[in-house]
Amino acid sequence: MAESLLKRQRCLVIAPHPDDEAYGCAGTMDKLKAEGSEVFVIAVSAGDVHHYNIEKYSFVTGQTRHEEFEAAMKTLQVDDYELIYNDTEIHLKLDAMPLKELISLFEKDARLSIDRIKPTMVILPAVSYNQDHEAVFRAGFTACRPSLPEVKSFQKIVLSCDNPAISWSLEREKFHPNFYVDITDHLETKLKAVSCYKSQVRSRLHHASLENIEWLARVRGREVSVEAAEAFMVHRLLV
Repeated sequence: MAESLLKRQRCLVIAPHPDDEAYGCAGTMDKLKAEGSEVFVIAVSAGDVHHYNIEKYSFVTGQTRHEEFEAAMKTLQVDDYELIYNDTEIHLKLDAMPLKELISLFEKDARLSIDRIKPTMVILPAVSYNQDHEAVFRAGFTACRPSLPEVKSFQKIVLSCDNPAISWSLEREKFHPNFYVDITDHLETKLKAVSCYKSQVRSRLHHASLENIEWLARVRGREVSVEAAEAFMVHRLLV
């Protein structure tokens, strides 16, 4: 059944910033493509950033993030992708935007909006301490609310993806995976996609290191007795 769920899907991945999609579900995106499905990616914002307590790449431009995003999308061979805001004023301040504006972006205003793409599957960021991720999740979750098919395209699968940073979270916001995708044959591609984000990948002991990304995939795999997996929380699964 799990294999059949990945066939003939139109999957829309909504990421707060370029790299979140790769950390969270690059293996699943690669597997969807291998199964003949379509994959579309929205990254909401990028901009110039002074990183806190990082010596290398202490200052990263929005243009660098955009170029890294393009490289990752080409690695994953997605059908289309969009960076909505390449704007320093907006980047890292998504939580200050009116929620209604973000909802409208995902529903109808973005070039790859739900109304235009008509996805059968939507992948959102998990709730976390990151205020931008929280805002994008809330807006995306609202945009995926059930509606009549003649009013709005109906997403049969709505998920939140894993992220190595969410281990730091409040108990009531803990990530409890209940949906796994076997990415044993797609782990190498996931690591290649993450590697495109040279300004974001950290040294080996950091949660955002390539080593940790591989270990997390292998831990998730062991939770369901496969070599490597990506984990998700299901918000809706209609079969």
